[in-house]
This record gives sequence, C-alpha cells and structure tokens, in this order.
Amino acid sequence: MKSLLARVTQWSKESPSQRRHLTERRSLVTAMVAASATLMATLTSTMFKPARAQDNQNRKIQYGMVIDIRRCIGCHACTVACKSEFNTALGVNRSWVEYVEKGVYPNVGRSFLPRLCNHCSEPSCVYVCPTNATYKREQDGVVIVDQGLCIGCKYCIQACPYDARFLDPNTGWVDKCDFCIHRVSNGLEPSCVNTCVGGARIFGDLGDPNSEVSRLIAQNRVTVLRDEMGTFPNVYYIAADHTDELDARRPEVRNVRVLTHRRDKQRR
Repeated sequence: MKSLLARVTQWSKESPSQRRHLTERRSLVTAMVAASATLMATLTSTMFKPARAQDNQNRKIQYGMVIDIRRCIGCHACTVACKSEFNTALGVNRSWVEYVEKGVYPNVGRSFLPRLCNHCSEPSCVYVCPTNATYKREQDGVVIVDQGLCIGCKYCIQACPYDARFLDPNTGWVDKCDFCIHRVSNGLEPSCVNTCVGGARIFGDLGDPNSEVSRLIAQNRVTVLRDEMGTFPNVYYIAADHTDELDARRPEVRNVRVLTHRRDKQRR
C-alpha cells in the first residue's frame, strides 16, 4: 500500500511532459514485446512444420500383414486367389493354409494356419543369395526375387525358415509371395486380402501407428512364426495355434497332424 501511495505521489509531482514521455516509452516497450512474440511464432511455424513434414516423407514404409485366426474358416479362398493371380504350377504355392489337428477322440481339435512369405526385417534368404537376385526393397520393405538374376541354386530355399520359397517347375527360378506388389503399387490390396471372406487377412504399413495393422498389433496379443530364428517377421498372427508334429512327443498334446495340399507335405 505504501509503495502504491509513493508511486501515485511521484506521478503527481512529475510534469505533463515527463508523464507523456513515460507513457510513450511504456507503449513502445509493449509494442516491441508484441512484435517479438509474433516474430517468434512465425519463426517457429516456419522452421518446425516443414521439418515434421519432411520427417513424415523420409519415414520408411514397412508393409506387413496381420492374420486373425479367429476369423479364418479354412476355405482356401486366399490360396485360390493367389494361384489365379500368378498362375503358379500345381503342387507349389505362394500362399497356402495348413490344417493343424491334435488330440485323441473325443478331445480333438482342428485349427487353421495361413502361410506365406514373412518379408522379414532381417531376411536370411537375402544374405545367402550369391547373385543378389533376392533383395529387400528400400521403399517398402518387401522381399523380392529378381528372376532375371536368379540361377536356381536353391540357397535361399534352404535358408528360409518358413518354407515360403519354391523352385518354379516351369521356369527353373525361385518364386514366392511378394505381397502382390504390382497391386499394392497401384493402390490395391494383395489378392489374398481382397478375397478373404472372413476378413482374416489385414494388410498395411507397420510403420504407421494409425494403420489398421498397427492398431491390431497394439490391441491384441500377437505371435510370429519361428521367432527364435531372429529374422523379425512382418507377418503377425492373432490366436494362432503353432503346434507342430514334433509336439506330439509331449504327453499333454499327443497325436498331432499338420495337413497341407502342397507337394512338400513336411513342415520344416
């Protein structure tokens, strides 16, 4: 209170010119502060917004797939659509569905396990290819086989822990799923995804946290095939039964059969 009274007393003693000068100085300081704030806001919006946009443009895409076994009915529509899309030979498949049967009557069960190339982040098939015919695309993470460079040595077939590769009997070159990149590049879904009657296959960019595949992985407990191999697969399963015929040795499992319509009946 005394301070306020002293300021009022001092103000009353000042001449009109002094008061006018003080008011002008205060107005000038206020204008300078406002201009500085405006300039800072402009610089911030100019400097940081393009950087964020550039970060989004530089973000690498990693295509992947989520397969929800709860929706799979084992109809093989995906297998048929894939064979129709690529006209693969009899007995070999880019995409297929396994039947996993286990138990002893009356305690028996059957589940389905759709299979395809996992387009791994660390693909062992790429590292063993002597001609670089197998490579991982930088722009979207899809593992591709350049059949113009493939010599059919089968190194990649042996290195793949997912049985996803085969030697085409018609061409002598290695073939496998490529996520229908010719369709995806034109804004379409892979043929198997487009055909799945139960909507069990979901395809998208795993690097985009807002994509459907990313949301499904975040909201559900997911598994991958052969996680111990360290290849970091980009195909995820919801509610999958990974029981193998080797598990039949366990007394609580017993009598496991893995059925497939491929020429190679044994799962690696």
